[in-house]
Amino acid sequence: MKFEAIQKETVMLNPFKNMERKVISGQIRKDPLTGRTSRICHFMKLQWQKPDFEKLIAGTAETCPFCPEKIMKITPCFPEELIPERRMISDDMVLFPNLAPYDSIGAVAVMGSRHYIPMTEIEPERIAKAFKLALDFFRKIKKTGHPEAVYPIINWNYMPPSGSSLIHPHLQVFFTSSAPNLMRDELSAAKRYKEETGKNFWDELVAIETGGERYLGKIGRFTWLSSYAPMGVAGDVLAVADEICCTLELSDKDLLDIAAGLTQAMKAYDRIGIYSFNMNFFTGAEKDDFTRFHLLFSPRTYFNQALGTPDVGALQKLFNESLCMAFPEEINTLLSPAFQ
Repeated sequence: MKFEAIQKETVMLNPFKNMERKVISGQIRKDPLTGRTSRICHFMKLQWQKPDFEKLIAGTAETCPFCPEKIMKITPCFPEELIPERRMISDDMVLFPNLAPYDSIGAVAVMGSRHYIPMTEIEPERIAKAFKLALDFFRKIKKTGHPEAVYPIINWNYMPPSGSSLIHPHLQVFFTSSAPNLMRDELSAAKRYKEETGKNFWDELVAIETGGERYLGKIGRFTWLSSYAPMGVAGDVLAVADEICCTLELSDKDLLDIAAGLTQAMKAYDRIGIYSFNMNFFTGAEKDDFTRFHLLFSPRTYFNQALGTPDVGALQKLFNESLCMAFPEEINTLLSPAFQ
């Protein structure tokens, strides 16, 4: 396994220091599994100004389809051959079909009746319970023998910078036979790695990274790391499972352990002014023993809060080239206290 980096150097005359010569060093890192590149550059102080949350959320509950007075009236239902109860309910959490589905089997899981929950107030128990509702959905679909019941995926877009169009916390839940691009690339590369070396890439990665400068901690069966070649401008947090290949193998304890790690990551990023994130499950199909279940937590922000300038520009959007504004090892020092 190689952790490759191409060193880059920019030379300029600094207008803030009498046009003195200034050298800025950066890197282009290669993901050790897929070879996907990430540019460590465009360095900025990792500190953001949070918005006025009262102003941000003012009036949003009045039109929110996920709030208690509307959710059972205006959300769709599953056909009975898929979900006999039509919607799945766990106390104040509700799972129903996604009106704008990502695939043939798509759902939204609303994470309770509370319209707005600050990132640092999201409890591990709430997250685990919502994940369990999603897994119960996957298992029901699996029992029907549906052809799309191959890769069970959960996405979480929290708050507007992440791409979420609603404040109310919710998960995107879908079953698909067509793995998304990056997941497909990872699965292909992990299978090739197993065939060429006889070893599981993810097991090897955990063994190499444990105790190192990108290591965050171990919670249950999950090792938490800062990604070597992150996709987020403020780095990514990666959690890799021991032994588990597929989402369907996760136990209730696993879900609570995942939730505990996520809340620690949220608290760490909150300290630098970040209040939004994307989170994705990366899963193999059942019996894909060449891979390991893992998840990515990627903080999201605005480059300019006043203008709403997103943290994704032409480099990321059109070249599919990641950009991180600090070395992951430096970001790790900001995150690791939350995992102690």
